[in-house]
Order: sequence, then C-alpha cells, then structure tokens
Amino acid sequence: MDTLLAQLAPSLREVGSTVAFILLGSIVLEVLIYLLMGKVLKSKYTLPAMLVGPAAVGLLALVVYPLIWEFNLSLTNMSLRRFGDKAEYTWIACQAADPATIKNWLTDCLLRNYVDVFRAPVLKQAYILPVFLRTVLWTFLNVVFHVAGGMGLALLLNRPMRGRGLYRALLILPWAIPQVIAVLAWRGEFHFEYGYFNIILTRIGLDPIQWKTDPVWNFVSMVMTNVWLGVPFMMVILLGGMQSISGEYYEAAEMDGATGVQQFRHITLPLLRPVITPAIILGTIWTFNQFNVPFLINQNELETSDILVTALFRAAFQYNRYGFSAAFAFVVFLVLLVYSVLYVRVTGGLREVAE
Repeated sequence: MDTLLAQLAPSLREVGSTVAFILLGSIVLEVLIYLLMGKVLKSKYTLPAMLVGPAAVGLLALVVYPLIWEFNLSLTNMSLRRFGDKAEYTWIACQAADPATIKNWLTDCLLRNYVDVFRAPVLKQAYILPVFLRTVLWTFLNVVFHVAGGMGLALLLNRPMRGRGLYRALLILPWAIPQVIAVLAWRGEFHFEYGYFNIILTRIGLDPIQWKTDPVWNFVSMVMTNVWLGVPFMMVILLGGMQSISGEYYEAAEMDGATGVQQFRHITLPLLRPVITPAIILGTIWTFNQFNVPFLINQNELETSDILVTALFRAAFQYNRYGFSAAFAFVVFLVLLVYSVLYVRVTGGLREVAE
C-alpha cells in the first residue's frame, strides 16, 4: 500500500497543483472583473460578466488557442524529422528567390499542405475523393438507420404498456456500454471461424463471409456495429420530443377521423422538427467523425474501409505528417461547417427555436 501511494504521489501532486492554479486563477479573474466593471465602470452587467468570465477564459484556452495553433501548424513543414522542443519546423517557403506570381507562391509554398490534401494521397495509395465519398456513404447510411430505428422505437415506447421502463432501460444499454468495449466485442463476432455471424451462416447452409478482409463486407460490418451503437441515442432524443407534445392535438385529430399515419405526418413530425434538426446535425457530425468503430473494426487496416477521420489519424500518427494532418483536419472541419449551415438554412428546422 505504501509503495502504491509513493508511486501515485507525484501524479497526485501535479493534479492538486493544477486544480489549485485553476481555482486561484478563477478567484483573481473574478476580483478583477468586479473591480473593473463593478467599481470603476459601475456596469449593470457585472454579475453576468463574473459568471461568464471563467468559462470564456476556459474556452479561449481549450478551444480557440488550440485552433489557432493548429492553423499555424498547417502552414508548416512539421514532420517526425522536424519535431522537438527547439521547434525545428518552419513555415513552408519557396526556395526560389523570385516566385512567378502570388498565386503560385500561395499554392506551392504557404498553402501547399492544403493543396496536397487534394492532389496527393492522404493514405499510402488512397486519395481524398474516394475517402470522402466513402465517408458520405458511411454517414448517410448510419444517420438514416439511426433516425428510422430511433423513431420506430420511440413510437413504440411512447404508448402506454406494461414494463415500459424496463424496455427503455434495456434499449439504452448499447449507448451506455463503453464504446470501445462494445466495438471490440462486435469485432470478435466478425471472426471468420469463431464469430457468431459466420456460425449462423454455416448452420443454415451458407458460406462464411470474410468480414475482416473483404472490402465490401468490412464496410458492412462497420455500419452494422455503428447502427447498433447509435439507435438508442436517437431513440432517447425523439422519445423526449414526443413526450413534450400535448395529447390534445391527437384527441382533436381522432375526433376529426384522422388515422395513425395522418396523425404522425401532420402532428408528430412537424412538432418534432425542432428536436429532429439538431439531432440529425449532431448525429451527422458524430458519425462523420466517428473514429472508434471504423478504426477498430478495420483490423487489417484496409484503405478501402478508411473514412476521413481514420485517414487523418493514420496521416498524423502512423505516417507522421503533422503539418499535412493539421491542414487535413481543417478541411474536414470546413466540410462539416458548410453542411451544418446549409442543412439549417434549407430545412429551417431551427426557425421555431429562434422565434
């Protein structure tokens, strides 16, 4: 016991000093805001500023600064050979003393990492276009199954029934289990000889499937695993939205002779739009950036199964192309940003919330 405490003591001291520094910094920040806005400026927004101040500083330190640093990194030639405490990496610059044009200087020098994302392989052989199209297909299939499955289960659980609480608890288990453990368990079921799926196939007289080596079936196994993991989350979100809809709408519709399908189409779906829109946006972003399932199911590192986020990981931590990977990450971020803005504007799903 004493040996264990002695081993943990340095880590505990570091954690304690970090917590103490954060608390002391928060107190100093609050005092400064109070003196400046409350005593000097006598602003009526002193209390809101004191409440928001520590969170704003935390966002600047944990979100804004890393993004700025990563953007700077995306303009450099940082790699495993140019890496260390002395910051041996530099901005990418032309060797020629007189570049022909500013355009050539930007594309061939300063922004070369961004250009290389589109003109050079992002993996050993695969280029960004097939990886991007595969990621779009992966995201589309998963989100469709997540929404459809979650909607169906939410409709079933939104009715009075015996044992409804037990059913909810059981259906939420896939989302509650640690994702890495669940994915590794699924990967074992895709084993060619001992996996559950191939055992069932051989029992009914079919040939076993090469889940881990065949590109198509490996992608199918990824989708199957992620659908199982993602449906419970969508079910919880949609069920919460359905329970917020007043029953008076359905009573009036029944009095008018509306069928169940008509009630779902004209009452449930329109009133669920403020819930469905952010859920689909979040589901799309999470699925687009889903790392655990594609990386762990793709045990043999098939480039035909990699999506953008796993390709980004391999470029950064297996191929050690750090500057290139930073530019690659910003390209993925911009794709998701454009999608989110266009989806909200086209569907108008958040209009009711804004109003």
